[in-house]
Formats: sequence, C-alpha cells, structure tokens
Amino acid sequence: MKRRNAMNMIAHRQLPPSAQEAAIARVSGQALSRYARERTTLRLRVSDADQAEPIELPPGAVSLLMDILEAMAAGRGVTLIPENAELTTVQAAEVLNVSRPFLIRLLEDKRIPFRKVGKHRRIRMEDVMAYKAAIDQERQAVLDQLAAEAQQQDMGYGD
Repeated sequence: MKRRNAMNMIAHRQLPPSAQEAAIARVSGQALSRYARERTTLRLRVSDADQAEPIELPPGAVSLLMDILEAMAAGRGVTLIPENAELTTVQAAEVLNVSRPFLIRLLEDKRIPFRKVGKHRRIRMEDVMAYKAAIDQERQAVLDQLAAEAQQQDMGYGD
C-alpha cells in the first residue's frame, strides 16, 4: 500500500486551470447545473470507459462538484480540505489569505483555538472556517452600517 504524505492526506490542491480546462469546466458546469438543483442522488454514465454500471453521486458531492467546476470555469485553482483536518500554521494562513505572523498573533490572542504537537501548532479546519465566517459577518455588518449612514446623509445610495 502506497503511503501518501501528510499534506495529501488532508488536502488536495488543483492549480489554476488552463484556458482549455476552464472552457470544459464551464460547459460541464452548465450541463450539470440543471440536475444539481434537484438536490437528489445523481447517476452518471461514463461513455469513454468500460463502465457497465452508472456512477452514483450523493447530493453533497454534486454540489461540491458544481463549486469546483464554477471555480475552474472562472480560472481559479481549488483546494479541498476535509472539515476535520488539522492544519499547520502555514496552511491555516493560506486558507485565511493572511501572513503566518498575523495568524500566529490570532492564535496567541486566543481568537482561534489551537493545540500544540511538540513545538508545533495545529489548528482545526472547523476553527479556521468559524473564524473566517465571523470576520466575514463583521465586515458585512460594517458595510451595512456605512451604507445606512450614506443613505441617511443622502449621498446617492438611496432608492
């Protein structure tokens, strides 16, 4: 049995697609979207292989596949990380799109829980995503407040 390294066990990263791959993703996503809306198990038949049985995809996998195709169609790379994964500080910083020193400050300020394995910090993916959701919610509240103030001052943002 071939053993994968630690990063491969918790994440799969696909770099940004080529123009041809983005075009294929766009067409595939459009074709799949009408079936994905139904949120039921989807049965696919592979036409270019010796596949006798159709492949069944659960609704969650179909939804995830749609997200992947949408990102690829837009020319973006994709990284899949299981929810229960423990990340290194470098990986967590990449997920949040912040510097590692900034992330370390968040950990030391107890804004994101972590545990130590020897001298190394490990952060659960769920905790990283919870922090991200909280920050996104705070940002949206600030934007809503600014928009409300602009409307009150008749700055051209009204109806």
